Amino acid sequence: MKKLFTILFLLVTLVAQAQSQRQQISYIEETKNWYYVYDEQGKRIGGLSRSSVGKLKGWGSDFFVAKHHSFYYIYDAKGRTLKTMSVSNVGEIVGVSNNTITSRKGCWIFTWNKEGKKISARSAQ
Repeated sequence: MKKLFTILFLLVTLVAQAQSQRQQISYIEETKNWYYVYDEQGKRIGGLSRSSVGKLKGWGSDFFVAKHHSFYYIYDAKGRTLKTMSVSNVGEIVGVSNNTITSRKGCWIFTWNKEGKKISARSAQ
């Protein structure tokens, strides 16, 4: 029984450490040629060139979205690509907040999660 408790304690501790190590985006600075991503302590997490990323559409707590040519790219806080989505399928992104992306295509409004999975759709009024 004591071994089981010890194992459970270690698992809970590892999960808590992994969650605390996940970097949160506090701000993205836009310069002429670069996007710089900052965490909650004001420390620069990373930087990406504007020419490779495209136009920044918005960011959530641990991801950001950019449009480059005919695609939207969802990046994690360190600039790794999480998902690529076609503009023709998504429509125009109108907002990025916390862990969701909102887009409008024709008379429909879609909500997506940060993995690019459609959560909901509703008609635009």
